[in-house]
Amino acid sequence: MVGAKAVTGPNTSLRRTQRTGVSSVMVNPPFYQVSCCGPAPCTCCCHSRWPLVTESTCSRLIYILLHVGASAVCCLLLSRTVVERVWGKAHGIQMPSGLCAHLFGHSHCPVLSGSGAVYRVCAGTATFHLLQAVLLVQLHSPTSLRAQLHNSFWFLKLLFLLGLCGIAFCIPDEHLFPAWHYIGICGGFTFILLQLVLITAFAHSWNKNWQTGAAQDCRWFLAVLLATLGFYSIAGVATVLLFHHYTHPAGCLLNKMLLSLHLCFCGLLSFLSITPCIRLKQPRSGLLQASIISCYIMYLTFSALSSRPPESVIFEGQNHTLCLPGLSKMESQTPYTSLAVLSAGIMYTCVLFACNEASYLAEVFGPLWIIKVYSYEFQKPSLCFCCPETVKPEEGQRGGATRPTDQETSPAPPVQAQHFSYSYSAFHFVFFLASLYVMVTLTNWFSYEGAELEKTFTKGSWATFWVKVASCWACVLLYLGLLLAPLCWSPTQDLQSTTFRQQCHRIILQDNKYS
Repeated sequence: MVGAKAVTGPNTSLRRTQRTGVSSVMVNPPFYQVSCCGPAPCTCCCHSRWPLVTESTCSRLIYILLHVGASAVCCLLLSRTVVERVWGKAHGIQMPSGLCAHLFGHSHCPVLSGSGAVYRVCAGTATFHLLQAVLLVQLHSPTSLRAQLHNSFWFLKLLFLLGLCGIAFCIPDEHLFPAWHYIGICGGFTFILLQLVLITAFAHSWNKNWQTGAAQDCRWFLAVLLATLGFYSIAGVATVLLFHHYTHPAGCLLNKMLLSLHLCFCGLLSFLSITPCIRLKQPRSGLLQASIISCYIMYLTFSALSSRPPESVIFEGQNHTLCLPGLSKMESQTPYTSLAVLSAGIMYTCVLFACNEASYLAEVFGPLWIIKVYSYEFQKPSLCFCCPETVKPEEGQRGGATRPTDQETSPAPPVQAQHFSYSYSAFHFVFFLASLYVMVTLTNWFSYEGAELEKTFTKGSWATFWVKVASCWACVLLYLGLLLAPLCWSPTQDLQSTTFRQQCHRIILQDNKYS
């Protein structure tokens, strides 16, 4: 929880609370500071109504709302139906010719709808978060001026975000698309890999947390058993539904092979998780983490199958559209809008989970959180599925009570130490990657020309299909590496290296004695 800078004055009241070593300063500012233009956070006006809502939580919610709003604008500009009904333009929205001639010197104006508009809006939001991520690097005090930049000045930041999007619309297509397209592809793949790391770390930590309790109390063992059965049941039901809705007796061979392969992957990962050689190196390994990964594999499979183009075959003398959900096996299958909405909703939920979880782990474990989160050992079980709220900091590590004070801030109160509940810089950097991921997902990744919202989540494209299939295979490889990597370091090697160092130490002592 992040503290706000105290503002003294006759109309100002200050409240300070402390939970789990994290301080939170709640300020009720004067009326002229609730305009969201000053350094005082405009979110603190809700503390009188919801006192448990802290400033850090409010800031995250507002940034999430900004990201959701920008994504909704992208969807509206990409929808051909919305453009035709609202603006009455069948070929997209054009910039006024007079303004276009004044800005570019010619009458060929950028189109304010379609994939070009999505690229420009996401360029503005990505630049907005990247600049804040750079400005908030190595932030040590929650009351510093740079921390206020994250938690305050909301109206000015909104104007700045709109200005960046407006500048992006002034860039001609030939200058924007060639470079920004490849930046979006790289950022989208990076965000997918980050999502995979987070979901495997989530499953690994959850299993290790509850297995610690299962070794002490039978009630935790029952919780592990019920959670494992629940996740495997969800994965099994999902497999049956995918076979039922995305396969057909007359075709869909690729779907059948893909579903069978991914089902074999789930069985292989579950078997390896409980093998004696794996449990010898990882005593906490079990079926709970394998069941969570199996559910995620089934979700990625569903996302891939719902993104592939339909298949047309001649069946019983008629042309049928296959490989999409239909009413029955003998009827032509048609896409369901509800499935598209479900797929988009789960995708965006995973995006928001990654943005918040990565920033939290970056603050708790430091820059190398991707490695440290897997090696963390729980002392006692808890209902928290991920990591604990505090981790004993190493010497010189960020997040400890002995961290240096930022030079631009006033010293923290000596009574209580102030810490961050999440890393501001990592939070904005992951949102930068999320903006690029949303951009390339809405515009069908490699085939962005002529992208439409109605086709993205209903008819799909082969580029999106293979990207999601590759994501599923990358998840399997990442979890396999997590299981098999400890086998490369045997205890005999550690014992031999220790014995060798002891022998060298004795030889050196003997040489010094006789010399």
